[in-house]
Amino acid sequence: MTDSFRHMSDVAMFIFGVASAMLFYVYLGYPFLLAIIALFCRRSEQELGCCPTISVLIAARNEQAEIGRKIEETLASDYPAENLEVVVASDASTDRTDSIVKRCRDPRVRLVRIPKHRGKTVAQNVGVEACRGDVIVFSDATTVYHPKAFRYLACNYEDPTVGGVSGRYDYFDLEKASPAGFGSIAYWNYENVIKMLQSRIHSLTGSSGCIYSVRRKLYTPLPNDACSDLVEPLCIVRQGYRVVFEGRALAREETTKTVNEEFRMRVRVITNGLLGILMMRELLKFWKYPWVSFQLLSHKVLRWMIPIFLVLLFLADAVLAGRPLFQFLFLLQVLFYGFAIASMLIPFHRLWKPLGIPFYFCSMNAAVLFSGLELCKGNKHATWETVRT
Repeated sequence: MTDSFRHMSDVAMFIFGVASAMLFYVYLGYPFLLAIIALFCRRSEQELGCCPTISVLIAARNEQAEIGRKIEETLASDYPAENLEVVVASDASTDRTDSIVKRCRDPRVRLVRIPKHRGKTVAQNVGVEACRGDVIVFSDATTVYHPKAFRYLACNYEDPTVGGVSGRYDYFDLEKASPAGFGSIAYWNYENVIKMLQSRIHSLTGSSGCIYSVRRKLYTPLPNDACSDLVEPLCIVRQGYRVVFEGRALAREETTKTVNEEFRMRVRVITNGLLGILMMRELLKFWKYPWVSFQLLSHKVLRWMIPIFLVLLFLADAVLAGRPLFQFLFLLQVLFYGFAIASMLIPFHRLWKPLGIPFYFCSMNAAVLFSGLELCKGNKHATWETVRT
């Protein structure tokens, strides 16, 4: 073995070790560390009772198929009628969304139309100005809430240190045909566990976009390219309040149905998330915000670096493939990525749901790489177009 080859092998071994350690920490080490800390930070669940006035703000863009059902479901929820209102912020919808809302005779329902298509965050900013409730609940038109979800969110505001409350978000694959269905469900169950642990220790650093709430007096208007369910909670934390997770406040939504739909959604969400971290980079100062910066680094920054670690791991393993163990690991990676690519053409997930996980894992990390490129090109995905009819 020549000195140059030995040196290359040593470098490859070092890269392999670092990349493996980072992957382990992000997916297993960080949740395990949270679980250990949470053992010493028990918090009791808030009892139902506190019922502040709430405004359910639904940002909608061409949601004629869902908006009527959503309004009816919200009005029929188990919450005092006199303390509940519904505000639909229509982002220049071009279908029958506006007319459906206007047909509603209940005085608690109001329409706010944004004349020019500017995106969900702008719709929320404008909608908040029209809200009268002490607490604002942000929802999507397609999301199905548990009948008591508003009560569970609201009871947490009895604690004056709480500035925001995130509910639990679950996916379901009704037709069991989505190539990413099982992966989405497994991923969000994993995310909900992390949110629960973060909340038990102190505060979240992000919320579930289709079911989160804030005290109206603490709401910060956001730039139109901000990821509201990430940046708004961080603004509340920066003001000295906690954002907590309420697992009993359940929201459900159907998974995406196609590879293209899933990938587009992921790119939009991740691109806006990257922008959000850049906007709130002050919170990464460990000496000033130790707990918040630790969470953001572990749960956001390092996770978005996973594709880099995966590429480095693959290349380092290729260099070391002359050794039996690394040859075996390299073969596993090739098979894993090959299976994920094949899943784009062959519906393996219909044979056994977990077979959809490789595709979901790879598509999610490919979306991170694509999002980074989009950000470098200045494409911020501030607006969105519904794929429903």
